[in-house]
Amino acid sequence: MTMTATIEAERLSDALLDRLPASVARPAYDRAAVTPGIVHLGLGAFCRAHLATYTDAVLAAGATDWGIVGVDLLSPAIRDALKPQDCLYTVLTREDGRDQVQVVGSFIDAMATADQRDAVIALMARPEIRIVTLTVTEKGYCQDAATGALDEAHPLIRADLADPAQPRSVPGLLVEAIRARRAAGVPPFTVLVCDNLAQNGTKVRGIVIRFAELRDPELAAYIAAQVSFPCTMVDRITPATQDADRLAVDTALGFEDRWPVVTEPFRQWVIEDRFPLGRPAWETAGAIIVDDVHPFELMKLRCLNGAHSLLAYLSVVAGIGTVAEAMADPQLPAVVRRLWAEDLIPTLPPVPDTDIPAYTQALEARFRNPGIRHRTLQISSDGSQKLPPRLLEPARERIAAGVQPTVIPLAVAAWMRFLLGEDEAGAVYAVADPLAGDLTRIAQAHRDDSAALVDALFAVEDIFAPELAADAGFRAAVAAQLDSLMHVGVRATLTAFLAQR
Repeated sequence: MTMTATIEAERLSDALLDRLPASVARPAYDRAAVTPGIVHLGLGAFCRAHLATYTDAVLAAGATDWGIVGVDLLSPAIRDALKPQDCLYTVLTREDGRDQVQVVGSFIDAMATADQRDAVIALMARPEIRIVTLTVTEKGYCQDAATGALDEAHPLIRADLADPAQPRSVPGLLVEAIRARRAAGVPPFTVLVCDNLAQNGTKVRGIVIRFAELRDPELAAYIAAQVSFPCTMVDRITPATQDADRLAVDTALGFEDRWPVVTEPFRQWVIEDRFPLGRPAWETAGAIIVDDVHPFELMKLRCLNGAHSLLAYLSVVAGIGTVAEAMADPQLPAVVRRLWAEDLIPTLPPVPDTDIPAYTQALEARFRNPGIRHRTLQISSDGSQKLPPRLLEPARERIAAGVQPTVIPLAVAAWMRFLLGEDEAGAVYAVADPLAGDLTRIAQAHRDDSAALVDALFAVEDIFAPELAADAGFRAAVAAQLDSLMHVGVRATLTAFLAQR
């Protein structure tokens, strides 16, 4: 039988683990002995390259009660790909032309709320489930982009308040599961947010409690007093898996994996240690357990994610497809270094045991990894929610300190130019954002007038705080960079920018 025929005929599964090549790492434990302790909401690539790999190592060290049940909140597609594989999947780690292949076994079941909502809630209410982890992206929490509070007008929130027993939103699902546990006399699980939100646990706690107040004030008081929401900082670049990645995985395994993930070698997880019902010993797998995650998350959110946003918007407009390609550009790396040195590092508090300039040097090396095809268009999504914590808040802090930011105005102008939905070669792309309809209408209405476009976008209070929008120096700097991007293009704009010191 040829390799092609083998890959087409046989899917990765428990029964095939012993037949994997010696070069492929695999679960070093009896998966049949593992019971669930974690429900994970948001069954995308990142959690399977991050949370699941840390937990896999804990299970390999002998724990048996911390298996993960993954729940897809959007569609059954990932569940339907993983279930026939006994929820096994492959992590393909790429760097400098070298591939490492690992089959991960910490997910022991997969579900989808599309057709298993009641079963998901029943599972979350079981006593053995002690932690609910989440990777649902910023918009998954139904937050108001300007305030970070619950968006009480959000269609999913309004629907869940009308029918709370059939929740469709993340806050509604969490509150209904906590209510069910309380009714059964079961202590509440810990809610562990693993998304890139500033003070993510604190923010989601406020969102969940407010939803509960609107539903049942007594239940809200219970959640406020009894439910733990530790903050975390997560870091591992995990781009969308491409067909070439799938082929590489299938070739390495000798079998087919319908839903592998590709990632970089680096990973970091900083966790506040507040777990009333216990937690896996993630520190034995390299996690950093702390009392306060804030300095770590601020460093990562601004230095890594802020630089990604800058690169994404300039690159998409210039027709550059990946972060690695952007970092091979003759100008963009210098712009990123100035962003770190002049605008971001000065806003950061000391980070325990961390040299922040060395951290950014390591980031640059990670960004240059050609094995990680992190698409700039993918990073460009949801800018209305990502720009405020990544770049606009540091801009406000610099201005409050009496210093005008130098590179952030260029990043904001690049985002505004990006909203036109067309790169400099005329190629059209989709603007993916919760506010895409309004933002793209504004951009098209003022596509020939950069000053009017700045004024119209600065008026969107869901994105720009009034005090930042009112700062004449910041507004003028953004307007000048946008005018340059719209009239002479990215290359000439960067040339002029880099000539200014």
